[in-house]
Amino acid sequence: MTVSIKLLTAGAVGMAIAFSGLSAVAQDAGDYAVTDEAELYFSGAPNNPTEPWLLAAGGRIYDNWWEALDKPEPQYFTHPSYPAEGKASGAETWRCKECHGWDYKGVSGVYRSGSHYTGIIGIEGAAGRDVAEISAMMRDSVHGYTEEMINDEEMERLAAFVSRGQIDMSQYIDLATREITGGNVDRGREVFQTICSACHGFDGRKLNWGDPGEDAFVATEAVAAPDEVLNKILNAHPGVEMVNLRAFGTELAADVLRYASTLPQE
Repeated sequence: MTVSIKLLTAGAVGMAIAFSGLSAVAQDAGDYAVTDEAELYFSGAPNNPTEPWLLAAGGRIYDNWWEALDKPEPQYFTHPSYPAEGKASGAETWRCKECHGWDYKGVSGVYRSGSHYTGIIGIEGAAGRDVAEISAMMRDSVHGYTEEMINDEEMERLAAFVSRGQIDMSQYIDLATREITGGNVDRGREVFQTICSACHGFDGRKLNWGDPGEDAFVATEAVAAPDEVLNKILNAHPGVEMVNLRAFGTELAADVLRYASTLPQE
């Protein structure tokens, strides 16, 4: 496999949020081909997986399963269970987050309105349920994920995330306004300056995901979509060589989110 993306190093922890389709504006990052070693890191599995690894891996599948698992983007029709009132179509409707939200609350959270509104409930009710039961649900006629899309071992990761990996983002983010309300900015600064800045720079502007003339830096994303960014701080972005803060807990992830939002947005 050789895919041209902006490659983030495994040493970039926390805020190394690399959306697929990084802008050429981020020239400092370089435009590299994904090596076999990088691919193994972000889509493979260790010999003895820990709980934090399992939950983060499942969180990336929840985000975008084909990027997380290094599989072809689905060229399917719109998901048969995607409601007619929804505004998405095609492959996007096969992402868990597209209906259930970055905050896992679906219609009762950030996706209660706006371009991602579907009227579908979140996954909160599945928290604590048996992993085998959740896996079976993902294969039913409502969800329709085949083993070719997500095999049984991979499905266990997704089910583990749904069962044990959800967090209550309302403790840190006002889900009605998307304003960041929690997190220790000083602790977040410590983590960002010593770790995240390796890829993002001290001011968070080393990588730019925006189109020409429209910047999208770490702070831009943190302010506009803190629920999405918090999800990625905890689990990493699918399909890139990025590590995450899952093993260090939600509080530290929220601290990094809070500090990131104070950096320059343009």
